[in-house]
Amino acid sequence: MDLLWVWMWMAAVGVVLAEQSLTHSQKSLLCLRGFTREEDIVEVDQELAKGQAVFNVTFMECGEGKVWFRVGDSPGFSVSQGGVVFTQQRLNLVQKKKAQVVVYAQDLQSKQLWKLRVHLHVRPNSTTTQQVKPSDAALTQQEPEILFPWHSVVVRGDGTLRRAKRDWVIPPINVPENSRGQFPEDLVRIRSDRDKNRVLRYSVTGPGADQPPNGIFIINSISGQLSVTKPLDREDISYFHLRAHAVDMNGNQVENPIDIVINVIDQNDNRPEFTHNVFNGSVPEGSKPGSFVMTVTAVDKDDPKTANGMLRYRILSQNPQSPSSNMFTINNKTGDIITVAAGLDREKVTQYTLIIQATDMEGNPTYGLSNTATTVIRITDVNDNPPEFTTDTFFGEVQENRVNVIVANLTVTDKDQPHTPAWGAVYRIIFGDPTGRFSIPTDPTTNEGLLTVVKPIDFEQSRSFMLTIEAENEVPLARGIHQPRRPTATVSVRVLDVNESPEFNPNPKSIKLEEGPAVGLILTSFTAQDPDRFMRQTVRYSKIYDPANWLRIDSAGQISTIGTLDRESPYVKNNLYNATFMASDNAEPPANGTGTLQIYLIDINDNEPRVFPPEVEMCEKPEPNALNITASDPDLYPNAGPFAFELASRSADIRRNWTLNRVGGDYAQLRLRIGSLPSGIYKIPITITDSGNVPLSNTSVLSVKVCQCDHHGDCVDMERIMAAGLGTGAIIAILICIILLLVLVLLFVMWMKRRDKERQAKQLLIDPEDDVRDNILKYDEEGGGEEDQDYDLSQLQQPDALEPECVKVGIRRLDERPLHHDHQYPLRSAAPHPGDIGDFIHEGLKAADNDPTAPPYDSLLVFDYEGSGSTAGSLSSLHSSSSCGDQDYDYLGNWGPRFRKLADLYGGGDD
Repeated sequence: MDLLWVWMWMAAVGVVLAEQSLTHSQKSLLCLRGFTREEDIVEVDQELAKGQAVFNVTFMECGEGKVWFRVGDSPGFSVSQGGVVFTQQRLNLVQKKKAQVVVYAQDLQSKQLWKLRVHLHVRPNSTTTQQVKPSDAALTQQEPEILFPWHSVVVRGDGTLRRAKRDWVIPPINVPENSRGQFPEDLVRIRSDRDKNRVLRYSVTGPGADQPPNGIFIINSISGQLSVTKPLDREDISYFHLRAHAVDMNGNQVENPIDIVINVIDQNDNRPEFTHNVFNGSVPEGSKPGSFVMTVTAVDKDDPKTANGMLRYRILSQNPQSPSSNMFTINNKTGDIITVAAGLDREKVTQYTLIIQATDMEGNPTYGLSNTATTVIRITDVNDNPPEFTTDTFFGEVQENRVNVIVANLTVTDKDQPHTPAWGAVYRIIFGDPTGRFSIPTDPTTNEGLLTVVKPIDFEQSRSFMLTIEAENEVPLARGIHQPRRPTATVSVRVLDVNESPEFNPNPKSIKLEEGPAVGLILTSFTAQDPDRFMRQTVRYSKIYDPANWLRIDSAGQISTIGTLDRESPYVKNNLYNATFMASDNAEPPANGTGTLQIYLIDINDNEPRVFPPEVEMCEKPEPNALNITASDPDLYPNAGPFAFELASRSADIRRNWTLNRVGGDYAQLRLRIGSLPSGIYKIPITITDSGNVPLSNTSVLSVKVCQCDHHGDCVDMERIMAAGLGTGAIIAILICIILLLVLVLLFVMWMKRRDKERQAKQLLIDPEDDVRDNILKYDEEGGGEEDQDYDLSQLQQPDALEPECVKVGIRRLDERPLHHDHQYPLRSAAPHPGDIGDFIHEGLKAADNDPTAPPYDSLLVFDYEGSGSTAGSLSSLHSSSSCGDQDYDYLGNWGPRFRKLADLYGGGDD
């Protein structure tokens, strides 16, 4: 025993020494998995609202995985997996004064279980939630203080250190949203019991502190006072999870961080909002009470676990209030609208409009906020009204033999919604039409029954019909609707007699006879019958189609021949000849009917055989020297082949040169007896006899063309070319075209040569664009001065119209253009004839020689007149006086021989 106590004392001393010698990193390794305490006490209000957070439990996981929380043997409470214990219903602890909640934590893998028991004590002087608003109750609470949990260190049996459990659970801090207090507002003070012998620094981390949204919560690093800096909004963030830290002045961690959960207490600051301003629903008419109609939905941003977000619905008004003011009701919690009364009839009320109100605070009209929405309930149609005929009897009439015509329009009324299957009518004939001559389709627009004739009606057989019609909807009547009988109506149809066309019977009519009957032979009787038995009309006949004009018909319908019927005629196809006749009655207007007579012509041997082909070719030296021929006979077997062939001529030349042998029944071979024949056309008569019952013979001439042939055996002479289709006319036309083409080429060459001559002649003329005598040349203007700003173009165009000679200041030079024309120079036309160019030059030279004022040049130089009126005078009037005398240039002769010549030019000397 003594040794045991000594060992325990030494262990305790070791624990103290070990705790004092633990470094910061070693302390962080000390962890004991489980609740921080096994039992705790929490003070609460005497009345707890539904969904209110009561306290928070903390579980040390030590990095070994999460656990699952649950509440045991504590009805009315629940725990989230974040460790928050809240109420599931409204609780009142006035009578109990105390209660307890047991929370279990279980490892899902190892199934290890931990237990925490929390005693709830009613806070002294606490008020109910009905007497004090949540925001006011929060303000009346005293500022709590949170101490870092005390912990101890123990030594395991193996000598390692471990940390003991925490002493208590830190409950969450409840802060009401939308607080109007002064900020920053103090919430709680965080303190460590180790601040007695050292100075500590406190801090908080997490969203809302040093993480976005930053700066909502601040802490005084010295005192540990945690404060909120602005109002909170639960609809934005419902809670904050912070961690509090305590370090010494050197930054060494003194306490392990503790979790602080700040719950934002909801306030009723949001009005319910419907998901739609107008809800649309429908319900079939005649629905029984309790039938579901639709659901309206409203949302509230407030906490749905509290009364602030619990909505209640109710109907404020119904329009119209027929047949009852309370046709519908609404589930105040779910918003489901159902019927509560019978009598929904679409034919009376097509829709109802309800005003729905949603109120929070569980519908409390005093504290709750409300909003409204409109609900439109459409009463859908069901087939509860059968169609009814507007009258019992309808009348109609129709002409005989008419089809697809409307006889009568059958009208019904139906109170159901138009253009629906419950409104659409279906008509059926139940009596009076055994042969199915009528049908009744429905007009989709008017819902009328259109009694229509679908088979021809003969007045001579039926003069009237009495039909019984039944009408029903496209869909059967709704369940519960009883109809004593289906609606019926009677339709009286009168058939009108019309003039019908006579009818040939049979039509077409076929007869058979041999071709070539005698003219005037009666072939058959082709008559028509008039269906109008009661009109007693006569029928006349006429022919409307007889392409070969072989037949005639008399008034009695007897058909006789007026020509010879020939089976080989082009109007006969496949041995059939068709003729059409018309029968007309004597009514006004007459009715006409047509009939076709088909005559099948039997072949007789009435055509002689002929040689085929009528023309053949053969080389001068044929190899082989035989030709195959046959016969053509329009008749049919047995009046055609086999044929018999023989040479008909008794001429010695034909018998000497040719021989004819039969090859089969329809062919014969014409063979040349001699080795060669000169070119030419040889006529060989051949007699052919057919195989008719009375055989017919015919002698026809076979034309044999003998010609020169190439190595292929083909004819090469001109006759061969002409025979191929290129006749004399075609050759003449080709020659004429060739001659015309040569003439056109010759004319084109002559035109080109004439054009070249004209172009060479025009080169002798002066280009009109280079002729400057009749043009005004514009030079660059040196700037306006004095009176030069206004130009008188008439002076430039007609310088001869100026005033007399001495208008200008100074004396005119001899080479200057005179003011008046003493001599007229010939004018060159715009396009002179090339032959007149010589005359033009000589006339110009003569005029220049006779002009005393012209300078001594070989051609005339004409300068434009610049006009007058400048105060500066003319440049060509320098050193001149006001007189019009000539200027003396003799002094230039003293400057040398070149200037002497210049003086002679300007002085106008004879030299």
